[in-house]
Amino acid sequence: MTSTMNLRSDGSDGFLIDVLVQPRASRGRLGPLRQDRLVVAVTSPPVDGAANRAVVELVAGALDVARGQVEVVRGESSRRKTLRVRGASQAALEALAR
Repeated sequence: MTSTMNLRSDGSDGFLIDVLVQPRASRGRLGPLRQDRLVVAVTSPPVDGAANRAVVELVAGALDVARGQVEVVRGESSRRKTLRVRGASQAALEALAR
């Protein structure tokens, strides 16, 4: 059974992507997919928004967009989050899951 990433347009110039955050990981990484969500492992703890900032920085770096182009729009205090990404192509976002 193959999972596909839940990627959708936000109605303007960006995309919404569902992620599953693994805080306090030994190293930062993107992938694989788990239950149609992109796993984002970050070394930061889930305290005072540190893990959210690390997620934004890691995703922005992987897509070569500014950190301001990536924002958490749902799930700020949850491991399951929805990110809005602007300035990246759909192909670039889909490549994150590979």
